[in-house]
Amino acid sequence: MDDEYLRRYEHQEFARGVDREQVRQNKRIADLEATVRQINDLTLSVQKLAINMENMLVNQTEQSKRLEELENRDGEKWRSISMYVLTALIGAVLGFALKEVGL
Repeated sequence: MDDEYLRRYEHQEFARGVDREQVRQNKRIADLEATVRQINDLTLSVQKLAINMENMLVNQTEQSKRLEELENRDGEKWRSISMYVLTALIGAVLGFALKEVGL
């Protein structure tokens, strides 16, 4: 019957072991919570970065379109001027030819 009961010092030693294990587990839980917070912060940062990159892509696309329009505008002006000059030359040649024919 003596084997069924723990002596006081055995119980105290067991309780100290349980307390040490509890302290160790609490430290591990605190470390895990800190890691989870860091992962959450990193996830939010990546999400913000993705949103910013998407906005930058939209802005870059708009700027590319505007640049293309500006580049084409000079080409359009050049083509218009060329057409006016060509029309004037053709008109002058036709006028000279008609004058020579006597019309």
